[in-house]
Amino acid sequence: MSILKYIWLVLFVGWGLPLTYYRSKFRKIVYKTNSWLININPLFWKEIKALFGNIYPENKGYIKFRNFYRFYLAVYLLLFIIYFTFNSNAQTNKNTEMKKIEIGDSIPTFSLKDQNGNQVDINTVIGKKKLVIYFYPKDDSPGCTKEACYFRDQFDVFNQADAMIIGISGQSVESHNKFAEKYKLNYTLLSDEENNVRKLFGVPTNLFGLLPGRVTYIINKEGKVVYIFNSQTKVAEHVDEALKILKELQ
Repeated sequence: MSILKYIWLVLFVGWGLPLTYYRSKFRKIVYKTNSWLININPLFWKEIKALFGNIYPENKGYIKFRNFYRFYLAVYLLLFIIYFTFNSNAQTNKNTEMKKIEIGDSIPTFSLKDQNGNQVDINTVIGKKKLVIYFYPKDDSPGCTKEACYFRDQFDVFNQADAMIIGISGQSVESHNKFAEKYKLNYTLLSDEENNVRKLFGVPTNLFGLLPGRVTYIINKEGKVVYIFNSQTKVAEHVDEALKILKELQ
């Protein structure tokens, strides 16, 4: 992936390291200690007073690290302002360009390859079965593995509800194949390497846009969304909520 996608994370981490260093040195001088514990000590008033004032005018070390601290803190705050301004504008543009799928909407038309390299056209499935389409961040990661295996374990229950399970993420066909074989996944995984289908559904991202969202859509036989569950951390609930809604549709 392009480094441009991670530019803000690189900037925040890269600039945060010297900021943390100079703040630590500054705090040790201000509170007259050499202990690293001062970095996690919830003392702020004297630090603020020393940062914006001049409490030790004869101490050259204090003056030096105060100025460094001021500079790096000012730039860091500027980065935050630019980021949130940029992100707000980008999100506004994104929302105008892409309609987010909501309950009651028909799912968009798409075609992707499954873990076996076979092309799957969603139009060939609509009308035959109910659909449980879940978007997940990455093959073989802890949360995604737990979610995938829970769907696997409940496969017969979904089948009895006349529902087809489809998992979608941005990894390759080969990655999906290894993932499915490793955990004996008994349902369809689709490879969305360009994230085009994720964008069609309007699946959100997390962590400064770096972590793909985890969202499950329940679709009836008419191809309309009847329920959406969105949670990055409650992986098991994606399965439980899907089963609950499917029972209500019967």
